[in-house]
Amino acid sequence: MLASLTDTEQAALAEAFARDGIVRIPAVLADELAVELHNGLRARSDWIQVFNSGDKLFELSREVRASLPAEKQAELDQAIYASARSGFQYRYEAIRVPDSRSEREASADSLSAVAQSLSTEPALSALRRITGASDINYADAQGTAYSPGDFLTGHDDSFEGKNRRAAYVLSLTPVWRVEWGGLLVMHGEGDDPARAWMPEMNLMTIFKVGQMHSVSEVTRAAAYRRYSITGWLRAEPQPE
Repeated sequence: MLASLTDTEQAALAEAFARDGIVRIPAVLADELAVELHNGLRARSDWIQVFNSGDKLFELSREVRASLPAEKQAELDQAIYASARSGFQYRYEAIRVPDSRSEREASADSLSAVAQSLSTEPALSALRRITGASDINYADAQGTAYSPGDFLTGHDDSFEGKNRRAAYVLSLTPVWRVEWGGLLVMHGEGDDPARAWMPEMNLMTIFKVGQMHSVSEVTRAAAYRRYSITGWLRAEPQPE
């Protein structure tokens, strides 16, 4: 991953990142691997719905959600949407990847393999050069899926003590329509206009931490989930 980028391509990406705070890199994986990862994410049943209430994180397995009475599910949805009207709110599904190098290497999970590939040379060298952050040591990661009604409101990824230098989104969504929502939106600042991109297949977006961004709500018309692998590039020793 990223190993195929030439010196000239890395230099051009670094220039764009310094200027715009964001770059988008197509075909970062072999096509066969990207399809395999997408199919694997679609087939998995261990997705956990994550959402917040203020600063508190809540997690619900698919089994728990299925057991909720319809009125309780509706009540929960109403509370989540009400909170999104005036504050930071999110709802989507996730499969987390351990940060530990040894746990990743011992795992047969393809998500762990991707995360560790990003956390070793030559990917780290390319990521440091592109972002200009020479202290990046590893990438954390999770599988992410947005279903109809899921969204992520505006935030800038700043979190004291996490040592995040940049965020990344490896989009693994082969079929999408812009009107289905699920757009990655950079909010802009001052005279800079907001920009938005729809989900794609086998494309990595890297952007500097500190910029306001969001994921627009996936509409009920969407025929598929919005799949990706997401995380941050961290400037701290990777846990062993």
